[in-house]
Amino acid sequence: MKTDTDNRIILTLDAGGTNFVFSAIQGNNEIVEPVHRYANAHDLEKCLTTIIEGFEAVNNQLPEKKACAISFAFPGPADYAKGIIGDLPNFKAFNDGVALGSMLEDHFKIPVFINNDGNLFAYGEALAGLLREVNRKIIDVGGIKQFKNLTGLTLGTGFGCGIVLDNVLLEGDNSCDSGIHATLNKFNADWNAEESVSTRAIQRVYSSETGIDFSSDLMPKDISDIATGKKPGNQAAAIEAFKQFGEALGSSVSNISTLIDGIVVIGGGITAAWELFAPPMFVEINRKYANFEGEKSSRLSVKVYNLEDKNVFKEFALGKIKELNVPKSDRIVKYDELQRIGIGVSKLGASNAIALGAYAYAIQKLT
Repeated sequence: MKTDTDNRIILTLDAGGTNFVFSAIQGNNEIVEPVHRYANAHDLEKCLTTIIEGFEAVNNQLPEKKACAISFAFPGPADYAKGIIGDLPNFKAFNDGVALGSMLEDHFKIPVFINNDGNLFAYGEALAGLLREVNRKIIDVGGIKQFKNLTGLTLGTGFGCGIVLDNVLLEGDNSCDSGIHATLNKFNADWNAEESVSTRAIQRVYSSETGIDFSSDLMPKDISDIATGKKPGNQAAAIEAFKQFGEALGSSVSNISTLIDGIVVIGGGITAAWELFAPPMFVEINRKYANFEGEKSSRLSVKVYNLEDKNVFKEFALGKIKELNVPKSDRIVKYDELQRIGIGVSKLGASNAIALGAYAYAIQKLT
């Protein structure tokens, strides 16, 4: 499915807890000036009216050719297939289930598709982002391998994840993303993974290492600046905060990569601190397991490459191409015998990737 050459127009929404941003996409390109509205997340009637008015404002900017669907990410819990939004922690107005999708279909008379941001981030990166870029670069340098699968991870207030298998978004039976946030925590078996892979995790470790009460005033960007000496503060504590964050993330990446064999792309604001958390993340991914007799083995059965390291990308791209004679034939077959995956950072940015994922999701459903 090539979304960049599709001529259909899809209305989209970036639904933040405070502000809504409405837009329209055609062929992977934003074709209108985005419309910003205060979310009114505390008042259901105002919030629903804001959503309708926001989409109407975008619709009014369109040329003669009108939108054929609405598609966007919205927080859960939800029954996304039916367009029903449940009780939302950040949208207090949504209680006891709200048929948001059906309301919009009734008003605009076009199909409406809703999903969560982790899934749509991964879909955008698979069809228009890192997966596509990596496969192109492999061919450009003379490699023959092409990757079909992708895991998308979002880092921020929470820890999100979506999975795309051979251009198909993996959708659960309960309208969830992969639920990686609820997997086991490396540092504390009583916590879920998100307690060590989130904004509050970095804040918690920095506060603990500094010997002060937990504070949410310092954001990851502030702590990153302390770690790199750009701001005053406890530099050792800041470095340790990102070290633990990287180790916990590496453990989660390893766990999901044992199940999903493909490229991993990471997005969200915290990726700006890649140089701080990536080294301990890769150490964790590449550490050895031991059996009860002390024999060591690699944690993953594939070699893992840092796609942000230009010095190793050619090795990753070329792999190990081998030619074999076909038995009882004069034919020769060529294959790449190096089993590997790569981990890289979103170049689209999480918000843009989610919008492109929403576009692709609608196109796929309409086809």
